[in-house]
Amino acid sequence: MFKRLSVILAAAAFFAAGHAMAMAQPVPHVELTKMMGRWYEVARLPNKIQHGCQAGASDWTRTAEGFAVVQSCHRDTPDGPLAEWKARARVADPISNAKFKMSFFGGLISQEYWVLDQRSDEGWLILATHDGKYLWLMSQKPILPVSIRAEAVARIKQLGFDVGRLEFPLPVRG
Repeated sequence: MFKRLSVILAAAAFFAAGHAMAMAQPVPHVELTKMMGRWYEVARLPNKIQHGCQAGASDWTRTAEGFAVVQSCHRDTPDGPLAEWKARARVADPISNAKFKMSFFGGLISQEYWVLDQRSDEGWLILATHDGKYLWLMSQKPILPVSIRAEAVARIKQLGFDVGRLEFPLPVRG
């Protein structure tokens, strides 16, 4: 009986932990003109494709179908070899504009991303995959002031993400 109860409690804890991140919802509205331009990566949850990436950025350009997005980073150091991934993004929820369907490698890989928070006045946003597995803190400036970065990280924690897992890649050198 005790063994069965411990298995049930462990499963419940696992389920709750795994869904805490997925409970975060996108913001009610994103002004699409604010998405255009260069966004610098301030923090991220670990992911294989960006392992060793430093000085990451995403360039968003408006197209007839949505956006062309070029994600880039430098391998191992901010001056290391450049790596780029090109994607197409389209708005998946035209009411809020806060959900994007992005396809990579000519449509071979497709993923939905949500804007979980944005502070246009401070120039940052939190973007995550719809399942909460991956997350990025992006800024319109290469470096966020310490107090604003702390506010953004606190918001990530408030959304239910484990901020202890965040990686803070080195910024682009100016």
